[in-house]
Amino acid sequence: MSPAAAYLRSRARLGVLFKEMPRYLRELAASDDSYLGICNRGEQLELAPDASGYRCLWQWTSDLHAPKLFRFLSSRIAQRAFDDHPVRRELKRSPDQGPPELSFVIGHRGVGRIPHLIATLESIAGQEGAAVECLVIDQDTESHLIGLLPQWVRHVHAPQPSPEMPYCRSWAFNVGARNAHGRLLVLHDNDMLVPFDFAASLLRRVNEGFELVNLKRFIFFLDEPHTQKLFANTADLLASPPDSIMQNAQGGGSIAITRDAFDRIGGMDESFVGWGGEDNEFWERAQTLRVWPYANLPLWHLWHSAQPGKYQLDNETLKRYQALSAIPVAARIAALRAMERGLMSGPSGWPQ
Repeated sequence: MSPAAAYLRSRARLGVLFKEMPRYLRELAASDDSYLGICNRGEQLELAPDASGYRCLWQWTSDLHAPKLFRFLSSRIAQRAFDDHPVRRELKRSPDQGPPELSFVIGHRGVGRIPHLIATLESIAGQEGAAVECLVIDQDTESHLIGLLPQWVRHVHAPQPSPEMPYCRSWAFNVGARNAHGRLLVLHDNDMLVPFDFAASLLRRVNEGFELVNLKRFIFFLDEPHTQKLFANTADLLASPPDSIMQNAQGGGSIAITRDAFDRIGGMDESFVGWGGEDNEFWERAQTLRVWPYANLPLWHLWHSAQPGKYQLDNETLKRYQALSAIPVAARIAALRAMERGLMSGPSGWPQ
């Protein structure tokens, strides 16, 4: 580290020590869930009407700053979140009574994230208090999942129409929505562990009349060594401090929407082929629904290498999001509702 960088880091640590540390320690020491109100200086949270969680009053995601400089804070927040909402990984799922109320839909491609997918499915198998199903949409020319998925998971092989087509998250979710049986869809990534009460908490809000539910307060990002130990069952989620703690993920990672509402807003936009933008665009259209945006639950993100195109300045899907954002939401919804989506033949309009 250069002298200039060391100086700036020392200044940042002093700023946290005097301006933020007392608040962090006070809220972490409280016997209630005050720690959910932790955020960065300059950020504002809105408390839920029933005081059960918070909505972030800024547009994009952010990482908590203080825990990056004082790693014990990262461990303390993770411990509090896990104590309140533990992750229970199960190899099998006990049969639910009656048809599924909720369908987890997970898109997948390739071999690199098979361990991530299996761990994610194990956390879904540990759900309590809700009748759930899980569909894995295998978007690959040749399936690598045959014989690897638990018996309770539905495998839907949807090969891309051409080998060179990048992964299309929107198409995977639309295919899943066509095949799902639950009245509530959970559009979920294949690298996110959920606490045991995640499904039941989503259903509780839907039963109150909400159509879109976002309960992700903190997403704990594990580093590579921690993730590999988790796969090998030589460490648990709290073995090392999370590498970072994300807030305000909105439509990314995992979002729950009723089947009827999903159809009314046109589903996912399949013109997003490649990484990025589709969750932001979907979130904008979803704001026309009855939304519960007050988050109180933790998710745990498993390490993997960055998606192709994520850090490219000329990322075409992000440019597409910017262009679509200039079009009124009502017009976007009308256009998408007029299209077929989730067809096994491939994304609508591919190739562009």
